[in-house]
This record gives sequence, C-alpha cells and structure tokens, in this order.
Amino acid sequence: MSETLRDGLGALPAVSPFLLAGEWVSDGRELFDVVDPATEQVLTQVPQATASDVDQAVRAGRQALADRTWTGLDPLERARVLNRIADLIEAELEDLAVLETRDNGKPIERSRADTANAARTFRHYAGAPSRLAGATVPIGDGHHVYTTLNPVGVAALILPWNFPIMTGAFKIAPALAAGCPIVVKPAEQTPLTMLRLAAIMREAGVPDGVVSVLTGDGRVGAALVEHPGVSKVSFTGSTEVGRLVGRSAASTFKRVTLELGGKSANIVFADADLDAAVTMAMRASFGHSGQMCTAGSRLLVQNSILPEMTARLTAAVAKVPMGDGLGGGVSVGPLVSAEQRAQVLGYVEQGVAEGAELVAGGGTPSGPGYYVEPTLFTGVRNDMVIAREEIFGPVVGVIGFDDEDEAIAIANDSSYGLAGGVWTNDLRRAHRVAARIDAGTIWVNTYNIFDPALGFGGVKDSGIGRDLGDEALLGYTESKAVVVAL
Repeated sequence: MSETLRDGLGALPAVSPFLLAGEWVSDGRELFDVVDPATEQVLTQVPQATASDVDQAVRAGRQALADRTWTGLDPLERARVLNRIADLIEAELEDLAVLETRDNGKPIERSRADTANAARTFRHYAGAPSRLAGATVPIGDGHHVYTTLNPVGVAALILPWNFPIMTGAFKIAPALAAGCPIVVKPAEQTPLTMLRLAAIMREAGVPDGVVSVLTGDGRVGAALVEHPGVSKVSFTGSTEVGRLVGRSAASTFKRVTLELGGKSANIVFADADLDAAVTMAMRASFGHSGQMCTAGSRLLVQNSILPEMTARLTAAVAKVPMGDGLGGGVSVGPLVSAEQRAQVLGYVEQGVAEGAELVAGGGTPSGPGYYVEPTLFTGVRNDMVIAREEIFGPVVGVIGFDDEDEAIAIANDSSYGLAGGVWTNDLRRAHRVAARIDAGTIWVNTYNIFDPALGFGGVKDSGIGRDLGDEALLGYTESKAVVVAL
C-alpha cells in the first residue's frame, strides 16, 4: 500500500519553485534538498529565498493593501474566495495528504485529518469578512463616535515542520479574512504542501501580491521578522526561537503571536476509566511520533493505581504500530529528520542516566528511515531533564502522585503552559483541576480536540496570543476610533 501511495502522485519536479507576489521563482537561487523521512530519499529541491525576495514580497503586500486589491472586494466576495479555497483543498484532499506524509513522515490517517481540518478552518473564517464590525460608542451629546476594525498590515506567517498544512491554515485563513496580505515561510524540512496551497489560493481568486510563500531556512524567517514593512508576525515553533522572534519584533513594535513549546501533564486519577485513559495516553504520547507541542509527555498517575497503570501502559506500548506513514494503520512513523532522531535518542540516554526506568522502546530499527521506537519511562521525577524539556519524539515518562494537590503542583511545576489532560469520573474534581492548571487548553477525559472556533495557545514559555477562534481573527486587526462633531 505504501508504495502505491508513494508513487501515486508521480515524480515531483526536480525543483519546486516558491511563489513571490504572483510569480513562481527558482532561477538563480541556492537550492536545498527536501527529503522523505521514511526512505531518506530526496523528493525535490526548493530554492532558498533571499533578503531581496523578502523585501519584494513585503513591498508587494503593502502595495496590495494600499491598492485595496483584496480589502476592496465586497465582504461576500472575499468570503466566496475563502470558501473556494476550502472547496479546492477538499477536492485534492488525498493528494495533499499523501504529499504531506511523503514530506513529513506522519501517518497517512493523520495527514488526511490535518488536511480536512485545514479546509474546515478556511470555511470557518470565510464568514468573518461580513462580521468584522466595529461599534458605536456613546460619549455624550454633540458627537457621533464609532470604531472600525482594519487589517493590521502585512503579516509574516512562520510555520513549523510538524503540522505544515494545518498550522498554515490556522494562520492564513484568519489573516486573509481580516484583510491582511501575507508572506508565508514554511519550515525548510516540510515546504511542499504549503507550496501546493499557494497554487490553490491563486486558483481560488486571491489577487497577486496578496500572498507570497517563500521557502528557505531561518534566514528567511529572520529577514521577515526584521523587515520594517511587516506589521504582524505569527510564529509557531520552539520556545528558543520564539524568544528570538519576540525580541526582534519588539524593535519595530510588531504585533506578535507566538505558539511555542509544551511539556503537558496528562493526569490520571484513581477513579478514571483506565481503559480510555490508557488508549488516549498512547495517542497523546505517540501520535505523529510524539512530534506535537501538545504531547502528553508527562503522564501523571495516582500512586494507588500506579502498578496497574504501569502494567497496562507497558502492554499498550508494545502494541503501538510503527512504520512507514503511507502504510496505513501506523501510529509512529519516522521522525522528520536525522537531526531530530539524534536529539530524541539523546534524551532517551539522558533519562536512563538520571535513573528513570526504561520499560519499553528506546531504540531504532534497522533499515532506512528516521525511526525511534515508542518509548516508556517509569520512575520519573519532575526534576529530571526528560520531565523538564520538550523531547518532541515518541517518549513518555510516568510520574506518580498521591493526591489532587500534589498532581496540580507537579503539573504547574514547569516553564511551559500549553495544554494538559485530566482523567476522572468526578465532575467536581474535573472542574477544580482544570481551573488550577496553568495552561491554555485543558482536555477532560479526552485529548487533542481542536476546532477552528476555539482559540489555541499557551502561557508562560508556551507563548503569547492565540491561533484559531475570534482571538486569532482580531489579532490581525487594528481598531480605529472615529469621533464626529454633530
């Protein structure tokens, strides 16, 4: 099956150009390889955008804003274009999903769901152009006062490699709905579905100059953040790079949204449905090979059920299927790169050195592909490196706790605050714990549920601002007050 899917799209072009203000560009640029992480074979090459390309893309966006080539369209016409983007994504869903898995390595089922979610996100924000309304403000007789919501300006959207098309949609759809021209920088490891989405946006009717998609390494992102013509930066990636983005953006007072790392606590109380908790713990820990900022990589288990849960988890990890993401029925595919695999294996070694018990996994299979086995540690303390730092691989550590207060204390004893899970059949406890955990999203008796209407982001070192929801939409706008003497 995997070979059929891998060959189904045919050979990719030797060079895949980027979109610069309506033109596909590759000539005269440095090229770099895009690698299939399951086979370690080169899929295609993409050009490294230059500082001049960044400047041209930003200038084109500012000109489009000045000419109102996008915002000048009737709101219902812009809604039609956004819906058309969703239609075209759905029409190409299988091809896009296969391309995403070839580029990224994730299981094909995950890629299909991500692509469908991208379409839903565009469809959700298609309704926004007509509802971005201001308000009248009564300040007393003699004046008519109202506010308007206007595009913040050119938005630089810098994407991660783990969810290319979905995270891209999370940022592009609200930015376009708010009227912002955009310059998108996909991760250098995974640019292919975003390049295809650029073509889809043009086909759907987004005017030239409103969208540019520039490929390349961190130099492109840095040039975008530093550019004085960019008014908003939305970045998803590591906390370390997010700090650099925030510092650079602050020098020109750019608006920023930073969706950064996580070290989420997934808490299982003794009264939980253990069958459901174990099943979802496997998904929360090993879904997309653990390459998720929301991964429940700190699995907190109440000590009274710790022996039983350890036995259940050990048996469950042994059954987690690993292999080529295009093979179907796989939970753990390859990691995105050799560099990422080396980093994850380094954390496994560190966990053993610190005294955690390696119960399952921790190795790599023979043959091609950047694989790491599903890995389970028990006897983890919250002060260990594997409990403090984001591993971004298929590694989960079990931490015991005695009571509710201790569970909350452990969960909050982290520099991160992106997400968390609570497993209990006590409704009062569920609400108490959810209220006390310092995180942007808490899932109760479930995990990793997203919707375009629901804002997503974190606190502390997990970032500032929100993707999705009305918070994201408003993050691409500026409010203006108009005061008229009557």
